[in-house]
Amino acid sequence: MLTTTGTSVTPAIRRFVHWVADPDVTSVPQVRARVRATLEAWAVPLDAADVLLLAVSELVGNVVRHADAGRMRVGVAAGAGWLRLDVADQGAGLPRLPAPRAEVDPESESGRGLLIVQLMAAEMGGELSVVAHESGKSVRVRIPAA
Repeated sequence: MLTTTGTSVTPAIRRFVHWVADPDVTSVPQVRARVRATLEAWAVPLDAADVLLLAVSELVGNVVRHADAGRMRVGVAAGAGWLRLDVADQGAGLPRLPAPRAEVDPESESGRGLLIVQLMAAEMGGELSVVAHESGKSVRVRIPAA
């Protein structure tokens, strides 16, 4: 089940949309579709939208695979020349962000998603980060809006 918990839009300077969902397989396409609709409504350039859509698919997929329990929160924000995607869950474990210039085992069947998101964000002048908080963690992608 996917629910919108709040939407606040202020005149063209700051925008924010936030959803709460159960971390199950059906959440991935639902959340991705909502993020896509939001980015289209905000007229986000295609290259930035592509990075955030790939990121939301990878990050929500990671929550579905690795979250211990609880709900997942997904937020998209725009303001001050930046776009931000946050995917939060209530799991205690923190993801290990890839080291710069990390090499991936070509035989590995997983472990590439965060590296790909990190590289794409960096290529646009942005960043991938993890924010720990008392109720779990958020993985954040921040990229320039233009």
